[in-house]
Amino acid sequence: MQIKTSNFGIINNLKVQLFTLINKNNVEVKITNYGGIITSINTPDINNNSKNIILGFDSLDAYTSKDYLASYPYFGAIIGRVANRISNGKFELDAKQYSVAKNNDNNHLHGGLIGFDRVIWDAKSFKAVDKVGVILSYLSVDGEEGYPGNLKVKVEYSLNNENELSINYFAETNAATPINLTQHSYFNLGDEATIKNHYLQLNCDKYTEIDSELIPTGNMISVKHTPYDFNKIKRIGNGFKSLKDGYDTNFDLNNDKGVLIKAGELYEPTSKRLLEVFTTEAGIQVYSGGSIPKLKIDGEDKFGKFSGVALETQHFPDALHHPNFQSIILNPGEKYQQQTIYKFSVVEKSI
Repeated sequence: MQIKTSNFGIINNLKVQLFTLINKNNVEVKITNYGGIITSINTPDINNNSKNIILGFDSLDAYTSKDYLASYPYFGAIIGRVANRISNGKFELDAKQYSVAKNNDNNHLHGGLIGFDRVIWDAKSFKAVDKVGVILSYLSVDGEEGYPGNLKVKVEYSLNNENELSINYFAETNAATPINLTQHSYFNLGDEATIKNHYLQLNCDKYTEIDSELIPTGNMISVKHTPYDFNKIKRIGNGFKSLKDGYDTNFDLNNDKGVLIKAGELYEPTSKRLLEVFTTEAGIQVYSGGSIPKLKIDGEDKFGKFSGVALETQHFPDALHHPNFQSIILNPGEKYQQQTIYKFSVVEKSI
């Protein structure tokens, strides 16, 4: 296994690095300490042809361009302090009211105007007997984006020879604060422009009911006899017949105890690539990319609606306003820790 470090550019006179993780099976993962972004994951298909299976860019300038940020899809980034939405951009904690940015209509989304996805993390690469990786560290100071407490965050990315990309999250705080971290890579395992012909399976029997602004009502709905039933593997595009904008849905993994479980898998039948997702989290947000912008990169139109699907393992959205959802409050003296593993393989699967 190898890990290489290179320069990726400069932001605000600070150098940004790019870390390349390579295993013996020619799986290659590139990660930058700007936003903790995974810029590419190259894996072989059934014919041993390798390609990048996530949406991303080869340059730092592309991630900071006005065109990209104008309809910002958070390609490959670490999301925090709080992933997903906080309704009305407000919450109460210890009898005190807090206001955070309303950057998604009337609601707060993915940590605010400058979330963890757009800061430069301290980074240190490592090589162990069974894996290579990079450890990213960031101090989110009291009041940043309206959140209370100084929050020390650490994220460890590692790759092993079993083709497992592991993401371990850690955090501590000096004052009670909400935290709900996730990883926001969009996957496209094949060569088609969209993921409509990908097949998805989820180990979930309920999903979170939402209103017109994608805010949970607090009700959990059975997936049976709905487009949200992925207990048996099925084509993602089938659901678009009744869901014109596709999926942006939180599914309940029945994992209140926080043990490492298999959440589900994504399969592309032409390349035969299989992505398995394991997590200690309580839910998984499936976003099929209905609002991904079409961008002109080096004179070529790229991406666009449904060009990738995000499988965001996390706690439930807007948990701060729903006592029946698992709490996302971290208190002083407590340790926040969670793990997600993306495992890559090639298989012949009956679908």
